[in-house]
Amino acid sequence: MPRTLLLLPGDGIGPEVTAQARRVAERLAPDLKIEERPFGGAAYDLEGAPLSQATLELAKASEAVLMGAVGGPKWAGAPRGLRPEAGLLGLRAGMGVYANLRPALCFPALADASTLKRAVVEGLDIMIVRELTGGVYFGQPRGIEVLADGQRRGVDTQVYTTHEIERVSRIAFALARGRRGKVTSCEKSNVMETGLLWREVVTDLHAREFADVALEHMLADNTAMQLVKNPRQFDVILTDNLFGDLLSDEAAQLTGSLGMLPSAAIGDPGRPGLYEPIHGSAPDIAGQGLANPLAAILSLGMALRWSLGATETADRLETAVARALKGGARTRDLGGGLTTVQMADAVLAAL
Repeated sequence: MPRTLLLLPGDGIGPEVTAQARRVAERLAPDLKIEERPFGGAAYDLEGAPLSQATLELAKASEAVLMGAVGGPKWAGAPRGLRPEAGLLGLRAGMGVYANLRPALCFPALADASTLKRAVVEGLDIMIVRELTGGVYFGQPRGIEVLADGQRRGVDTQVYTTHEIERVSRIAFALARGRRGKVTSCEKSNVMETGLLWREVVTDLHAREFADVALEHMLADNTAMQLVKNPRQFDVILTDNLFGDLLSDEAAQLTGSLGMLPSAAIGDPGRPGLYEPIHGSAPDIAGQGLANPLAAILSLGMALRWSLGATETADRLETAVARALKGGARTRDLGGGLTTVQMADAVLAAL
């Protein structure tokens, strides 16, 4: 049976960048069966919900899912449970992908594109492992209520269990074993009970199963500062859903552009993975051919590596991206003038 890649282009620049990733996939893996479904705001307009049950079932039956982006001002007035972002949370939960892998890799040709000095970011290679289906984004109770005196109060609940922390930590430690052997676990154990539990569970798991890997604990606010001060001190950063959301975007900017960074969301062995560029839907440039497709193309590379069993093909793709950049290929966010299609053309030529 052919392997299946499900494309969910989504909103804004999502369709533009995933179209280029599809071109690369058709070149690299011609035997791959590629399906496509509406998702996010586009699905809300067509089907009345950002994630239909049929799309979720197809995602769960595929080997890998490649997403574009969701959201935009067009759907700001939709009910919270039907906004594009709700579809993304539902997809992650429905697929059972609980570990978000976000590499922050500075390609040599882009060391001067970062807002930090070359000496700080050259050679940067960080893997952020973010817990994806727990924490404050999913905790209950949540909502906005009116108090007796007429004031309004918003409530979000941060909740973690031992099991949720252990399963994502195992992935972080296992990744570190194949990298430089160091995990930095980040939380706010000084002021949050969930942070204290996080530190205790990670420490215990490390002692039981991963004593060969170096472990350090760091408060999340200090991590944010250290990422700017000395980012190369990090190998694998392990953190929760909220702090991972923030720290991964900060780390991405160190590399030169959000348009460069892919991500993977994985779960237990045998489950399909969800892959997506970490940039947003960028509605201000949608439809203009200005978006950088490399994050989507590199997300395809992660899908090839993690879900489709094509490690050598993923290596070829990453090498082709590096060659295209070394040859001077740049979209606007990188200081160049190539269109979305032309940037993909440069990668295909390098292949």
